[in-house]
Amino acid sequence: MPAMRYHMAMIIVTGGAGFIGSNLLAALEGQGELVVVDRLGQGAMWRNLAKREIADLIHPDDFCSFLNGLAGDQVQTIYHLGAISSTTETDVDAIVANNIRLSLDIFSWCSQKKVRLIYASSAATYGDGAQGFVDDDSVQALAKLRPLNPYAWSKHVVDRRVARLLRSGGSLPPQCVGLKFFNVYGPNEYHKGSMRSVVHQLTPKVMAGEEAVLFRSHHPDYEDGGQLRDFIYVKDVVQVLTWMLANPSVQGLFNVGTGQARSFADLAHAVFAACDKPVQIRYVDTPLEIRDKYQYFTQAEMSKLRAAGYDEPFTSLEDGVQDYVQSYLLGADPYV
Repeated sequence: MPAMRYHMAMIIVTGGAGFIGSNLLAALEGQGELVVVDRLGQGAMWRNLAKREIADLIHPDDFCSFLNGLAGDQVQTIYHLGAISSTTETDVDAIVANNIRLSLDIFSWCSQKKVRLIYASSAATYGDGAQGFVDDDSVQALAKLRPLNPYAWSKHVVDRRVARLLRSGGSLPPQCVGLKFFNVYGPNEYHKGSMRSVVHQLTPKVMAGEEAVLFRSHHPDYEDGGQLRDFIYVKDVVQVLTWMLANPSVQGLFNVGTGQARSFADLAHAVFAACDKPVQIRYVDTPLEIRDKYQYFTQAEMSKLRAAGYDEPFTSLEDGVQDYVQSYLLGADPYV
């Protein structure tokens, strides 16, 4: 079978049928031949791709052989977003194969072929936050972080290895950027099951006139519902991803949040407002199995990204939830 012919340089998006990946594809149309690497399975993930013009769709098991058949000048950039992203996944061998081994193989290929690489890390690498949330990618700073689950650990392994290699002086990608995503919400997350955002989980209940159920605080410094997260709308995440493509001289590891922590109670109030329903919130105990590792505060330090030249504003929680709920969850078509 002859190799596929491409008319423009490829932009490869691993995890392209997923939540952030499919939103990114919508923003990239017209900028190159879009090649998606993902598993679609038997569910509705294909709908995340239904509106996109795609040059090729590669199964992850075939990706390395696909890459090895390409010349470097055929590929403009690889966005490596694909991963086992569940924080409760217990098959560590599968996490190593999908999140660590594949990531390092892609880094090696991009180094050899001189292809730009923009990859997904995670705010989960900060662990309990005891070391803060500063995106210092020095080898010494990264060594101090203590992730709390296998998923977070796998992302941290890659960050540390990339940080070491970028300082090695050897063959490197012409651009290598890692992005530590905080709490992302927005359209096309519908396949994520229990990992869906609280906005998506609450909206149908609120529309049905039910109360929102949130975790009670078990920390003396926080009220019930006062647990804080840096919630960021997926459209803002995509804007950062595409800005990196337009700024090839930017290198390193960066936080992607708003820099403003908000409470789960704030989030619930925003959903009730977007649904035009009266606020009803009930608090339940945080399950014992996660209580000891539960984070009460995350907030991205955003000065490094700003110093790199990114000057776009971030969407407020209220405006992001309003757009997501009204334009997608309650709209005629929930997909981007």
